[in-house]
Amino acid sequence: MRNQLYIDGKWTAPVQGRMFDVINPATEEVIQQVGAGTAEDIDAAVSAARRAFDTGEWPRLRGAERATYLRAIAAGIRARQAEIALLEVRDNGKPLPEADWDIGDAAGCFEFYANLAEQFDNGAEEAITLPDPRFTSKVVKEPVGVAAAIIPWNYPLLMAAWKVAPALAAGCTVVLKPSELTPLTALELAAIADNVGLPAGVLNIVTGLGGEAGQPLAEHPGVDKLAFTGSVPTGSKIMAAAARDIKKVSLELGGKSPFLIFEDADIEQAVEWIMFGIFWNQGQVCSATSRVLVQERLYAPLLERLIAETRKIKIGGGEGKGVLLGPLVSQRQYELVTRAITVAKDAGANVVIGGNRPKNLEKGYFLEPTILTDVPLDSAAWTEEIFGPVVCIRPFSAEDDAVRLANDSRFGLAAAVMSKDGARADRVAAALRAGIVWINCSQPTFTEAPWGGYKQSGIGRE
Repeated sequence: MRNQLYIDGKWTAPVQGRMFDVINPATEEVIQQVGAGTAEDIDAAVSAARRAFDTGEWPRLRGAERATYLRAIAAGIRARQAEIALLEVRDNGKPLPEADWDIGDAAGCFEFYANLAEQFDNGAEEAITLPDPRFTSKVVKEPVGVAAAIIPWNYPLLMAAWKVAPALAAGCTVVLKPSELTPLTALELAAIADNVGLPAGVLNIVTGLGGEAGQPLAEHPGVDKLAFTGSVPTGSKIMAAAARDIKKVSLELGGKSPFLIFEDADIEQAVEWIMFGIFWNQGQVCSATSRVLVQERLYAPLLERLIAETRKIKIGGGEGKGVLLGPLVSQRQYELVTRAITVAKDAGANVVIGGNRPKNLEKGYFLEPTILTDVPLDSAAWTEEIFGPVVCIRPFSAEDDAVRLANDSRFGLAAAVMSKDGARADRVAAALRAGIVWINCSQPTFTEAPWGGYKQSGIGRE
């Protein structure tokens, strides 16, 4: 496992020489110590990226040449997929099949943008037809410059790929700051990039704490573009930092996504997608469909079936055979989620299943999958992101009632609709104020499709 910073094509210790612990959330044991980068290291990384962009070959290569590097990185990820997936499990806690899926998707992301980089060669310039024949005009598409990427802990390598691959394909240079909770696979990405001969300074990775490394990166005047995925409060601070230098910024923030299930839906399919939508990755998903609205006639039988299926979920360390729900990512996250459940109960919500630590798991940040009913509409459980395996479910009477309840949120990242009536599903999907709307499913995500939300869920698309 790597534990140093990767700056200007070299592995280097932090200037201040400090390290921080990386903890396995299933065992609460330290699995590695990683370099704690600070403002000095960020400055070195940005300077390296700046040189590589301003005077280096990377932005001046043909798209097809950059594509060769991206495909080599993808191949490097695939060659080590099993190893990296296991590292992701120990770093993040998610079940191994989920981690393996993520790592494969990360490789696929580099392959997708390699194809786009090749297409860039034929579309970098576009002639504009003018009414006056004395003049000519054209649009030239060019890389924005140095891109700073700050990524979260829920999909460590996949979120790195979502940020790094398009930036490299476009000809940008990158400084990546992974979450301090899950930095290990990002460092392996640096090792793979180094191994394929990516020019020095094109990709720089600085591990460290948010206030010590993330903030200096967001505020650095040498950065041209900021891309951040994470919480609304942190996103707001990053947006303010970007405003000082009028930096370009894209933000993918929180969500409280609704799932509208109409009375004609198949109960078995509905239950399957509800569970996928909230218990995948322990509910630590920005787009998790955590507010489930079920038409009255279907509500009681669906709830009964959902409780029965939730009871079958195997909880344990992500390396365990058949495990479907791993630990939350950290002690702090465990405390935040369990506190949210307590506050929900105090507000009048009913915990119909879950809400506690599993009795057979004394170590690790484990929490039972939890279903809340009778949740007041003005309570935090209904309005605020919990970011754990906790779903709120309530009945609705008519279509307009469901749409009103779904849209009554400060978030607008995602939503889902389930109905056998295709016309109704399309009509409701169009009425939902969300950047991503699924019909008869929840959470399938593809690199080929844009990703981003409305309202406080962010700015821009990935």
